[in-house]
Amino acid sequence: MKRIFADSNVFLRFFTVDEAGEHSRAERLLREAAAGKLELVTGPPVFFEVAWTLRAAYRQPREKVLDVLGAILALPGLRPTDAAVAEEAIALSRTSGQEFADAYIVASARRGGADAIATFNRSHFERLGASLHAL
Repeated sequence: MKRIFADSNVFLRFFTVDEAGEHSRAERLLREAAAGKLELVTGPPVFFEVAWTLRAAYRQPREKVLDVLGAILALPGLRPTDAAVAEEAIALSRTSGQEFADAYIVASARRGGADAIATFNRSHFERLGASLHAL
């Protein structure tokens, strides 16, 4: 089966519907994946770009961004390279009130076996329940 890596703009055009022609082409690609005609793959940079673009350019609230990220993860025919980390990050962000990127760092550190996180942004990570390394 053919594997296609989907960039963030595919998901952004699908969910924002701000450019009709590109939305239709993104929808067609997602339908082909759902029908098993191809497999879509995506990874961490795409999730970060989607989150940043929805927050900065579209001025969407954090909860809406998390809903979109969750919807992307649930798309049939899509295989995220980091599904477990992304799912944990979405859950952490929801429960802590912190941004997806920081939650992703915590989830990634946990899954990678890190004992602590070294950061100067201590308050955000403390709210995420992370163990911090003293700098």
